[in-house]
Amino acid sequence: MKIKGRVWKYGDDVNTDVIFAGKYTYTIKDRAEMARVALEDLDSDFTKNASPGDIIVAGKNWGCGSSREQAAICLKERGIGAIIARGFARIHYRNCLNEGLPIIISSELQDLIQKGDEIEIDFDLGEITAAGKKIKFPPYPEFVQGLVNDGGLIPHVKKSLGLA
Repeated sequence: MKIKGRVWKYGDDVNTDVIFAGKYTYTIKDRAEMARVALEDLDSDFTKNASPGDIIVAGKNWGCGSSREQAAICLKERGIGAIIARGFARIHYRNCLNEGLPIIISSELQDLIQKGDEIEIDFDLGEITAAGKKIKFPPYPEFVQGLVNDGGLIPHVKKSLGLA
C-alpha cells in the first residue's frame, strides 16, 4: 500500500481533547460531523482545508490525554491518509489501528519537512520518501496490515468471519 499526501505538521503532546474537542464527546455521534470538527481547537486551517489523503506529522506523545475513540474516528473520517509521529500515546495508537488509520513512529521525519510538503509512504517496503530522502520504518505485521487494509478492527473481524 502506498500513500502520497500533503503534510500537516504539529508538535509534541497533542492531546485528544484538541484532536476532537471534549465539548463534542456526547453531542456529536455522526462520523461525518466528527470529521468536520477535527482539530478545530488546534488548527483552524486544518478544519477548513484538510483534504483526503493528507498526512499528519507530529512530535512525541501524539494523542495523549483521554482515551476517546472519537479522536481517531474524526481523523479517519476526514480522510487523513496516515499519521507519522515521534511517539504516540498507547491507547490512541491502538484506537487509530482499530479504526484502520495507518500510523508510523519516526524520530527523523519531523525535522525534515514543513507544513504543506508532499511525502510518500510505502507500507510494503517500510519507507517514507520526503525532502529527497528515504526514511525506513518497520513494515506492519500481517495482522496489522489486515486491520488497515480492511478499514479497521470491526470490518476485519466481519471479513474474517465471512460476514462482510
